[in-house]
Amino acid sequence: MRYIFVHGLGQSSSSWEKTISYMGDTTQISNPDLFNLLKDKEPTYNNLYTAFSEYIEEYSEPVVLIGLSLGAVVALNYTIDHPSRVDSLVLIAPQYKMPKMLLKVQNTIFRLMPESPFQKLGSSKNDFIILSNSMMELDFSNDLKKVQCNTLVLCGENDKANKRASEKLADQIATAEIRTIMGVWHEINMEAPENLASILNDFFRKH
Repeated sequence: MRYIFVHGLGQSSSSWEKTISYMGDTTQISNPDLFNLLKDKEPTYNNLYTAFSEYIEEYSEPVVLIGLSLGAVVALNYTIDHPSRVDSLVLIAPQYKMPKMLLKVQNTIFRLMPESPFQKLGSSKNDFIILSNSMMELDFSNDLKKVQCNTLVLCGENDKANKRASEKLADQIATAEIRTIMGVWHEINMEAPENLASILNDFFRKH
């Protein structure tokens, strides 16, 4: 089994390092950097998703996908398209129908920020804006029934922007269970890595 951790927008592969350090045996764990997978392609969602799909195809074994925010969207998308390849799915702070107003507010914030934080992530401000704009029309509402694997939906207690969507998503996936992580906001992998690792290990042991 290959466990693939997929980071959120504004994060990098290193954002999972603390969580992974508490997971025990890490030989079957991968945490790709999404923007690096793009190489020289335009940073649209379709290009990102295609690059991620090609990355997974490098592994012959079944995969377990653990995605946060943008990573959850990508992981959900892949599971819908390739249900037989995914053994288990963990969606952290997910959206299945993109909240256009939230994305527009996010883009406004991006425009006001200096360039340096984006450069630290190996990208640019414009790349983030292009990616966000290209996600506006994403809507997996009619495809959630295709998710047949064991699914865990997680959301931080204080993550108001994603809490309702997480609950609705869990309701619409027959195999899903949902847990609220107390005392944290959006970036659970950064805020509570040890707690998150414990929850993941429990889920994987059960399934």
